[in-house]
Amino acid sequence: MSKHVAMLMGGVSSERPVSLSSGNACADALEAVGYRVTRVDVGYDVATVLSDLKPDVAFNALHGPFGEDGTIQGVLEFLRIPYTHSGVLASALAMDKAQAKIVAKAAGMPVAEAKVMDRFEFTSRHPMKPPYVVKPVREGSSFGVVIVKEDQAHPPQVITSDDWRYGDRVMVERYVYGRELTCGVMGDVALGVTEVVPQGHGFYDYDAKYAQGGSRHVLPAQISPNIYQKIQTLALKAHQAIGCRGVSRSDFRYDDRFSENGEIVWLEVNTQPGMTPTSLVPEMAVHAGHSFGEFLSWMVEDASCLR
Repeated sequence: MSKHVAMLMGGVSSERPVSLSSGNACADALEAVGYRVTRVDVGYDVATVLSDLKPDVAFNALHGPFGEDGTIQGVLEFLRIPYTHSGVLASALAMDKAQAKIVAKAAGMPVAEAKVMDRFEFTSRHPMKPPYVVKPVREGSSFGVVIVKEDQAHPPQVITSDDWRYGDRVMVERYVYGRELTCGVMGDVALGVTEVVPQGHGFYDYDAKYAQGGSRHVLPAQISPNIYQKIQTLALKAHQAIGCRGVSRSDFRYDDRFSENGEIVWLEVNTQPGMTPTSLVPEMAVHAGHSFGEFLSWMVEDASCLR
């Protein structure tokens, strides 16, 4: 008898539309290869819903706070329902960009200089010499990311405005020039390296990530073999240092303006990579010889508690 999979999707974060897209794509593909799938639009009653449903496995297709910060993972541990992706600690750690950077740096990962600040500390003076990037400490999908260019006279006013809704702690990080590279990890194997080329966007923002035509994915990335292998090695190293399980994806900048060896900087690890038709990791899995259905089946069979 095939496993009964609860597809956890939607949710309560600002990334709800992406999660619904990911969840439906995964549910369709798992049904096509023979699993029984129940789509669960996750709300605050999710523990009750899952207790009644009694699935064999919970496939976590949630994005953003509650879905990838250790919260839903804790609920699933309490209910003793095996689940996909990373466990409580790795999920919480990866979601906090500042703490993840501390752990990654201690493990020998190349990271950009950064400082964590309260957003109201932004006054008329720059917190670091431009160019720099301001990121909410606990958001995904590039929500709230602001790039401050070299010629900008004052810090961005949006950070202290009443419209800001991404929390009061922000990370100010040196802007790293160069190409956007990303590499997925499946279990203990690094997948291919993709270069992401935003189309009509200044950087890989929300629309570049999820809109059709928002970005062009070059897989395999057109970089030298030694850089390609180095990115793969670092992606696996980050996956292991943070304590990820199942599938993750690490993002990098590669500045090759002055030499081929250039500068590689690790930006972050994503414990819940998108699973939409335009998403990066499913493309990497196909490139490695796994169909979308096979890739998702591997994730279902890899599911467990105590991750």
